[in-house]
Amino acid sequence: MLPGIVTLSGSGPPAELVHSLDDLTPARDLLPKRRKYFIGVLDPAASIEFTRGCPWDCVFCSAWTFYARSYRHRSPEAAAEDLARIRESGVFIVDDVAFIQREHGYAIAKEIERRRIKKQFYLETRADVLVRNKEVFRYWKRLGLEYLFLGIEAIDEEGLQAHRKRVTVNRNLEALECARELGIVAAINIIADPSWDEPRFTAVREWALAVPEIVHITVNTPYPGTETWYTESRKFSTNDYRLVDVQHAVLPTKLPLEEFYRQLVQTQEVLNQKFMGWVALGRTLGLALGFLAQGQTNFVKMLWKFNSVYNYRRQIADHHREAQYRMHLPEASQKRVDPSTLYVIQPHSLSRQMGQGRAASQ
Repeated sequence: MLPGIVTLSGSGPPAELVHSLDDLTPARDLLPKRRKYFIGVLDPAASIEFTRGCPWDCVFCSAWTFYARSYRHRSPEAAAEDLARIRESGVFIVDDVAFIQREHGYAIAKEIERRRIKKQFYLETRADVLVRNKEVFRYWKRLGLEYLFLGIEAIDEEGLQAHRKRVTVNRNLEALECARELGIVAAINIIADPSWDEPRFTAVREWALAVPEIVHITVNTPYPGTETWYTESRKFSTNDYRLVDVQHAVLPTKLPLEEFYRQLVQTQEVLNQKFMGWVALGRTLGLALGFLAQGQTNFVKMLWKFNSVYNYRRQIADHHREAQYRMHLPEASQKRVDPSTLYVIQPHSLSRQMGQGRAASQ
């Protein structure tokens, strides 16, 4: 059995790291419907990975638990070589946090510039990383960085502390100003907690309407393997695996469930008002016509998908469907969890395997 693959009973060999990220070569040619892959206005788009892991420890996230808060990267040469093989004009950089190390970000950028690779880029990063490494992002803007995703998560200090984001509201606002100055379109995420009441939803809606950025609203969801999976004091209201998707409430809501979903969709409607339908088409008409001329319909179709994706009646109905797979929930919530017990790769194993990888590459 492959390392890291477990059965439903939980048995299987422990996970292992690849010796070097440079050894990974995505088999993009095995995916026959590549023209169906897109993100935003990058239509079509491929994905690429420059780094793996995250040194932060947000309570809702599992990225840091996979690799024990480590952060590894591909060599600039291997990253640029992989990028050169991508035939799509749009590229989504799927790093959990892009350009934490400014020198690495610069090195890849210089390789791209040297090879004269022309792409449009979309990436994910943190607000504090953007502010601290602003010049790296400026460099990437010249190379084609058009969009970035920022996990703002909360609009007040209390919410940020609850998520253990290790960033302040002022720094988040500074990051948004930074993206605007650089001319990079920012999409941000806000986590809606099941404890929210109507005034709280109203406050978030007003904030989302007041900023020019694309604002996504997702539901606070304790994923298996995250800290909140074990520490969440409220009992899960369902163990239906299908509902664990950050769009359904799997914890008891303060509002009646139907009203919670109604408020959620009304808040998500801000996205529709600002960036979808005829409003978006008016802003991007030339771009949309260009896509259609090339036979690319993904972006244009997306503009009218809001009502079919965000619908509180459908969300309520989902709770009444028969569960096909029921998750094994924690027996009892814990006040505190030893972070090391959440690591998929233990630190001692991580250090040994990373050392072997460095030796093999020399």
